[in-house]
Amino acid sequence: MSDYLWFEGIPFPAIGYGKEILQEACHKFVIRDEDTVMLTYPKSGTNWLVQMVCLIQTKGNPKWVQSVPVWDRSPWLETEVGYKTLINKEGPRLISSHLPFHLFPKSFFSSKAKVIYIIRNPRDILVSSYFFFYKTNLVKNPESLGTYFEWFLKGNVPYGSWFEHICAWLSMRERDNFLLLSYEDMKKDTKSTIMKICDFLGKKLEPDEMDMVVKHSSFEAMKENNMSNFSLIPEDVITNGLVLLRKGTTGDWKNHFTVAQAEVFDKVFQEKMAGFPTGLFPWE
Repeated sequence: MSDYLWFEGIPFPAIGYGKEILQEACHKFVIRDEDTVMLTYPKSGTNWLVQMVCLIQTKGNPKWVQSVPVWDRSPWLETEVGYKTLINKEGPRLISSHLPFHLFPKSFFSSKAKVIYIIRNPRDILVSSYFFFYKTNLVKNPESLGTYFEWFLKGNVPYGSWFEHICAWLSMRERDNFLLLSYEDMKKDTKSTIMKICDFLGKKLEPDEMDMVVKHSSFEAMKENNMSNFSLIPEDVITNGLVLLRKGTTGDWKNHFTVAQAEVFDKVFQEKMAGFPTGLFPWE
């Protein structure tokens, strides 16, 4: 169990991150026009998105996704390993990040680089995060879901407040180089989501290629693929047989929230997200 590494008011995991790297990544890293960034709040479907984009690039050929770990295919900008990989990478880069808006490299905002941002029901994120973090050495472990519930609403969790993260990044949603997706729509109609990503990235897939992308980006395929399921992570980082891909479902929060918790969360959500158009959030 580790406590957080705090950087400019945001808590980060204590393992795999460093203040010097965060300083470099957030304030000096140059996003190139040809880069594609997979951007999310933690536990929103980042690795699933990376899998889809990688398979789109290879027209459904699974060789790349079955032979190279996900963090090498799309390195994490703010981590020590990911940052060092990215600054030495030539050509168009796939980049993963959970960085909040105010810490994201300023070079992006004047570039033509493309960002794909996934939103997900924060109740499901809360539950998924709890089951992930209570077993890892990455952060301070919550002793119960009730404890994590309180931390989440206060923003005392990795990468800070979900509400602040979402509100800030959604200000970009009308830009041509910003694609907004939802985890719920990805689950409901995976093929349509892949088509949206293809249109956004200027890629075209034949029907058989599309079928291969759908097949190899499925929850079952990723769970069995050691390059996607994080089973390669050293034991000292993960404990108690943690499984990164736990359920891959929507609405699981209903199995864990009490009635009182559901009411409290609804109240906070309505207060924090007031002003956003009705229908923007598919879980409402």
